[in-house]
Amino acid sequence: MARTVFCQKLQKEAPGLDFQLYPGEVGERIFNNISKEAWQQWQHKQTMLINEKHLNMMDPEHRQQLEEQMVGFLFEGKDVEIEGYRPKEG
Repeated sequence: MARTVFCQKLQKEAPGLDFQLYPGEVGERIFNNISKEAWQQWQHKQTMLINEKHLNMMDPEHRQQLEEQMVGFLFEGKDVEIEGYRPKEG
């Protein structure tokens, strides 16, 4: 049976992640409180951030910036802001 969590991002019970995908305390918090659906939403935003801001994941400062955006997106209701990005209307 699939494991479920009360997703803090989506504010509903939903299938949880199969294993901890991010290290440390933040990763544990994500595993226990974020659904697969919300994590997929974050992965999409993360890809946009990395590409648009030309982040280098070998740079500790860039990784810290990305983690701050991730925590804000998943737990604080903040959307990822990318300067000049306009979502497609449809």
